[in-house]
Amino acid sequence: MPPAAPQAGALESGAVSPALAIVALALLLSIQPITTDVYLPALPALTRDLQAPVSAAQLTLSALLLAFGCSQLFWGALSDRFGRRPILLAGLTAYAIASIGSVLAPSMGWLVAWRVVQGAAMGAAVMCARAIVRDLYTPLAGARAMSRALTGLGVIAALCAPTGGLVTEWLHWRAALLVCTLYGCAVLALVVLRLPETLRQRNPAALQPAVLVRTWALVTRSPTFLAYSLLTCATYGGLFTFLAASPFIFIEVLGLSRAEFGLALFSISMFYLTGTLLCRRLLARLGLRRTVAVAGWLSLSGGVLMLLSASLGARGIATLLPPFYLFMLGHGIHQPCGQVGAVSPFPQAAGVASALNGFMMMVVAFAAGFWLGNALDGTIWPLVHGTLLWGVVTAVIAWTLVQRHGEPQEGH
Repeated sequence: MPPAAPQAGALESGAVSPALAIVALALLLSIQPITTDVYLPALPALTRDLQAPVSAAQLTLSALLLAFGCSQLFWGALSDRFGRRPILLAGLTAYAIASIGSVLAPSMGWLVAWRVVQGAAMGAAVMCARAIVRDLYTPLAGARAMSRALTGLGVIAALCAPTGGLVTEWLHWRAALLVCTLYGCAVLALVVLRLPETLRQRNPAALQPAVLVRTWALVTRSPTFLAYSLLTCATYGGLFTFLAASPFIFIEVLGLSRAEFGLALFSISMFYLTGTLLCRRLLARLGLRRTVAVAGWLSLSGGVLMLLSASLGARGIATLLPPFYLFMLGHGIHQPCGQVGAVSPFPQAAGVASALNGFMMMVVAFAAGFWLGNALDGTIWPLVHGTLLWGVVTAVIAWTLVQRHGEPQEGH
């Protein structure tokens, strides 16, 4: 696929200051935990208020993430054709409108519908953020930049659940959804006022069906892309299993209040944040593949220790949180390494590669949500078994596929 000529008036990547790039990436990537985590403490309340079954409530999360993943397939090609900035403006505007619709939804059916639209719009923000990393950085530098941005995401994510819990306790579950609207409007204002175009060469043929199919085939045939994408899928599968199951297990089975549940999620986010900080240190000392291998031990240890603790008869919050802290340390390393590694071979098709990576993660999340909708049985075991499964799968991928095919390409 020949590179296109630079577009008239396009800004060079040097126009983006390093500080602005990290802040913008952190805010764009954080739209995902804002959309999912803020309303988690409100999930049991809105289920009762809208008189819906637990399986329908799970759709507000799993359907959102499926739409999020599928939409990226189209946002990626659109951003390679027209640039990152126009897609961000369109996606964030649609996100704000869908967020308002979610707040006003009169039934669970309407809430699920608006969350689907919200998820599709959210795909533009997250996909463009990952592609912007490839626009501005070489792979190893991109992994370090992504870990800094994900540290910012960790700070924001740590505040999401406590905020959602307090807002739900003091006001209403609809007020928790309003937080998403305010955040989307704030990020949209940042893009409008400060973020220039980062794509140096737009591809006029990116939307042609034959070209798009060839590009998808090129990306999915890459062993490097597959290794790192499967890594991000597995570690995200573990996180999603926890996010989808924990409101019902922590609040309804273990008896935590919404505010206490929010603090539990806050502690988990802090370990994720610590993982992103550890990631930067390990990258400087070990490089990309060895860093992922170390994190594989953390993922596996979290799942195994949770199973051992539950099997020995422990049933409280101490059974679930400390082992999952280990899993989240590993998650904070796997995600920046995996997301950057997946797009590293494709400087001229970073949007498509980022989109396919995001699509794969969300298919895994949807499958996990579908399983949990039927598996939640009033015990802690669905969460224990899910964490063990994803911990084992993540470790195996980190120690095999990434070690065999994960050498990044340094060309830019």
